[in-house]
Amino acid sequence: MTKTIRKIITIDEEKCDGCGNCVPACVEGALQIIDGKARLVKESYCDGLGACLGDCPQGALTVTELEVEAYDEPGVLTYLGEKSPELVERHVEHLKAHGMTSSYEAPKPARAPVAMCPSVRMDAWEQPTLGDQGAPIGVGGAGEARAKSELRQWPVQLTLLPPNAPFLQDAQLTLIADCVPFANPNMHADFLRDGAIAVACPKLDDGQAYINKLAQMIQAANIRSIRVAYMEVPCCRGLVFIAQQAILLSGKDVPLTTELVKIHA
Repeated sequence: MTKTIRKIITIDEEKCDGCGNCVPACVEGALQIIDGKARLVKESYCDGLGACLGDCPQGALTVTELEVEAYDEPGVLTYLGEKSPELVERHVEHLKAHGMTSSYEAPKPARAPVAMCPSVRMDAWEQPTLGDQGAPIGVGGAGEARAKSELRQWPVQLTLLPPNAPFLQDAQLTLIADCVPFANPNMHADFLRDGAIAVACPKLDDGQAYINKLAQMIQAANIRSIRVAYMEVPCCRGLVFIAQQAILLSGKDVPLTTELVKIHA
């Protein structure tokens, strides 16, 4: 990419303590905590406007004029669209506030109502979902007693959960590893009955994206506590690390508890 002389954020690693306050302050997503220090994801993602400066308690961030990659606003929009879509509008407003324009084009409204995909439509409920015959799901046609569903929200995947979802407000959040439901026969009673849930895989998914998303949820929804349910396999403990880093990044004091689920009960 072409280099030019322009203003850009620089980080004094000796002063940086990795608190992460600067990460949510950067609406371009240009900053991340890597190896315990704040670092630029890419030079071209930093607009050099310094929105993050006031959020660093150690004074480790400064705006410096250097020969670096040119600011790539379309690249920022692509990056945000993939990692943190909820930041796109904040990014656009941020540029406008500094007299700059964005190449972002808001989606045009549909001419006719379009049904939303059930996987991303937000929903929350209190009573058991009713089956076709008006009986709670879990009751067999012949009167066979079965466990009732305790699910009270949709969606459940962390990737799909908006940080400001109504059912997350002041919630006790349980972060559940993808494999837990298959190893715990009492999954609904143990983890779904109280509070909200978020499902994720620390091995196959983007851990840093999950850290950022959880930090945003903690801040936007005022999450009261987080419980992590993870498998006994080594890779699964990464979900605990994700929760720890998200709490640190959010800057809030959120109680964290963990629950280990064994493959063989």
